[in-house]
Amino acid sequence: MKANTKRIEKHIRKLSEFTATPNKGITRLTYSQEDLLARNYIKEQMEAYGLTVREDGLGNIFGKLPGTKKDAPSVLVGSHFDSVPNGGAYDGAAGVVAGLEVAALFQENNLTPTYPLEIIAMVEEEGTRFEGGLMGSRGIAGALGEFAQNQIKDRQGIIVAEAMKNIGLDPTKDTCRDPKSIKAFLEMHIEQGPILEEAKTPIGVVEAIVGLTQLEVTIKGKAGHAGTTPMDRRSDALVAAATIIAKLPAIAMEIGEGTVITVGRHEVFPNGANVIPDKVLFSVDIRSGKEEHIQQAIQKTKDVIKSYQEQGIQTSIEQSFYIPPKELSPEIRTLLRESCNQLDIPYLTMNSGAGHDAMIFSGITDVGLIFVPSKDGLSHCPEEWTDVMDLAVGVDVLYDAAKKLTE
Repeated sequence: MKANTKRIEKHIRKLSEFTATPNKGITRLTYSQEDLLARNYIKEQMEAYGLTVREDGLGNIFGKLPGTKKDAPSVLVGSHFDSVPNGGAYDGAAGVVAGLEVAALFQENNLTPTYPLEIIAMVEEEGTRFEGGLMGSRGIAGALGEFAQNQIKDRQGIIVAEAMKNIGLDPTKDTCRDPKSIKAFLEMHIEQGPILEEAKTPIGVVEAIVGLTQLEVTIKGKAGHAGTTPMDRRSDALVAAATIIAKLPAIAMEIGEGTVITVGRHEVFPNGANVIPDKVLFSVDIRSGKEEHIQQAIQKTKDVIKSYQEQGIQTSIEQSFYIPPKELSPEIRTLLRESCNQLDIPYLTMNSGAGHDAMIFSGITDVGLIFVPSKDGLSHCPEEWTDVMDLAVGVDVLYDAAKKLTE
């Protein structure tokens, strides 16, 4: 039985309603009221498909279909349900919906797996509220530490535990999961690029995921009156920051081979039109397919920043997280290609330039990741869109692979 396009479309449409910016794309921050509405809907659907639902100490949602083999590890299928500000309806959500549809197909076909099937909807992959990203999967993998809920804060100083309690979640539950309890993790994601659409190919089987890091940079100067402070006596933090930022693209281009550097967020203080800025905070996102290139980019970026520590300017750099490039399981990749061939579905093998929860799971279990096309390659914007038929084809591949892995 193939994936039900009407059901998929309904889930995508319903999840898109849970946004703080209804006229400007999807804004669904972790532990917000929109998060609460989305998680209640996801849990309701999991229960409707015969799954036993639970939430862990970070609010990740699990819906389990027990297997016949005692104490057997589970096959996890899913993605994340948070969003970037003013994002699209498919990033992450399409993978959660794919998991729900896999569960629905197991139910409709009266399948009782040997190994348990678990559908998973994860929090804070984007890092929009709590810097760093991939928080839900990092918690599951034990990469956050024992007291993460009381140590990680958002930009307003609210710790994870407090934010969770605000929507009725329990931060005292366990977050880390025993890797022995997971047989494999499967994720479907929109490509967020143009390759599949331009190739008119419905599926991308991902071989490796790019490595990435984020730096948090602080530039301190000295505030002063915009009209009475001579230009040669200023310690303008914003001018220093702007000069630094302007030099970063050249570093990525010099290293080459797909290395990219992005400054996507900055804050200026005191942020007055007639006040010389005395502090600027900005992020630096560095990505590459080769670990040595990431390390080169980090060092060159730090060298540029530190070179401005003069004339009343002070700089500091913190590395919020670092994830090396990840090759995904050859066995699962072979399984996904076999599923495509058996279903007569064309596919490409490709790498991912974006980070995904799959890269975290690859450190603790076998992982498979497939892409479906993104119209015009657009993502992280309201125009983000994937045809429901493409989503259904992706679910068919995922379902076939999940059946084989749970047999």
